[in-house]
Amino acid sequence: MKKIGVADTTFARVGMAAAAVRALQGQGTGFKVVRRTVPGIKDLPVACRQLFLEDNVDLCLALGMPGKAEYDKTCAHEASLGLLFTSVLSAKPIVECFVFEGEADGPKELARLAQRRAEEHALNAYSLLFRPHDLARHAGEGLRQGFPDAGPVRRQR
Repeated sequence: MKKIGVADTTFARVGMAAAAVRALQGQGTGFKVVRRTVPGIKDLPVACRQLFLEDNVDLCLALGMPGKAEYDKTCAHEASLGLLFTSVLSAKPIVECFVFEGEADGPKELARLAQRRAEEHALNAYSLLFRPHDLARHAGEGLRQGFPDAGPVRRQR
């Protein structure tokens, strides 16, 4: 049985982990979800490393919601680098799912965006483990998580 780690934060203003877990459970069985919640976005790399080392998960989904301030964007960048290092050191994938508060107009739109992006990243995580051929089939299609897909660039004739 595969294990999927879900790391989220108390700083986020939306319960992204719940949306991600619901999306995963909708895909079927054959896996167990292990969750760790940390205070802030810069704590996510350690949470993912613990999920790999202590819980022996096969993949992590890192969920975070940086604020609007420039400092928050810097923290998100640092967290992202930490997640990259953790993934490389563990030789296991981390699917990073960040939603910046400035991406949406108002709390209602922010909640919708965060839930949708968490669900779509969770489905990507599932595909990485169980259906990698699905990802290959969609390569170059300009798929986006949380927003409408951009679509592929067509060569002009």
